[in-house]
Amino acid sequence: MRNVKRAVLVKPGSPLEIWERPTPSASHGDVIVSVQMSGVCGTDHHLQSGDITLPNPMVLGHEAIGRIEELGSDVTTDSIGEPVAVGDVIYWQPAQPCYRCYACTVLEDVSMCPNLVTFQLHQHADEPPVGTYAEYAWLPERTAFFKVPADVPHEALIAFGCAMPTALHAINRAGGIGYGQHVVVQGSGPVGLAATLLAHLAGAGTVTVLGAPPNRLEMAGKLGATTTIDVTSTSEQERAAAVKEITNGRGADLIIEAAGRVPAFTEGLPLVAPDGTYVILGLWSAPGTSPVEPRYLNNHNIRVIGSAYTTPRHMYQTIQVTRTAHRRFPLAEMVTHRFSLDQAQDAIDAVGRGEPLKAVIVP
Repeated sequence: MRNVKRAVLVKPGSPLEIWERPTPSASHGDVIVSVQMSGVCGTDHHLQSGDITLPNPMVLGHEAIGRIEELGSDVTTDSIGEPVAVGDVIYWQPAQPCYRCYACTVLEDVSMCPNLVTFQLHQHADEPPVGTYAEYAWLPERTAFFKVPADVPHEALIAFGCAMPTALHAINRAGGIGYGQHVVVQGSGPVGLAATLLAHLAGAGTVTVLGAPPNRLEMAGKLGATTTIDVTSTSEQERAAAVKEITNGRGADLIIEAAGRVPAFTEGLPLVAPDGTYVILGLWSAPGTSPVEPRYLNNHNIRVIGSAYTTPRHMYQTIQVTRTAHRRFPLAEMVTHRFSLDQAQDAIDAVGRGEPLKAVIVP
């Protein structure tokens, strides 16, 4: 048992507080990790600002890499059987499904487990496991975690710590991306940029990114976008015309919504090609409604797919994508802002202003 610092959201709209609380020692199937880097996600900003209301107090943070400090007596490998030891760096899913429900066993979709315990969202700040804005993390038995290979740069992995598995899950649910297909990505935050990279790697013929500001669009180009369009200097009509021109009048085979804004859905749906797909993954924290003409979807054979959360499989795949892609693409350059744990509120504020490509907290 050790006392450790953690950044706590006591109530929405209030500044994060630094609490010092005990963290359990590892027993049996547990793992104790010293957090090396915790990514700051846009969802954290929405939670802190009160856009999403959930029980408080909570420790923010749901994406991190860390170094093993203690292993329970029953733990000898990670979740795929790779041997692990004290000192190894790991990447984990800060959530636990029950593995004993219809979603877990029949659907084989742990992301839809009704009993899912997300360490950040469902745990009191005094009761580990908690979020990753902390010096240490306690991973209870059955937490999915993966050893990070020595040739995977930490910054490259944490740059898309939450975004890459989220995008992988969404693209998988959409049926994948075919060679030569036209893909449009709405949004140029970490999720949109992860989707851009994945579309390029999958062999998309064109990858058009609609987003802002210029530094994010510049990064999109480095990650494989063939066209970038600044939404702050173009009208909806101009963007629609550009997409139609790029796709030879057909529209996009796949549109990935990663903008986090309900109007993006309204704008994007008419840009889908006949027999195309629109996948929503950015509206988890964006309540609202949108006018939709069902007849349009009916008459054009358009599929609309929602995608929430991720699964251990996509966490593992994120490591593999990073392991190969970091040699060709500037993934580590995504991390533009670093903050100490005591500066966690500054990190949240910076993300809220849209300043970083990716901000991380280094406890």
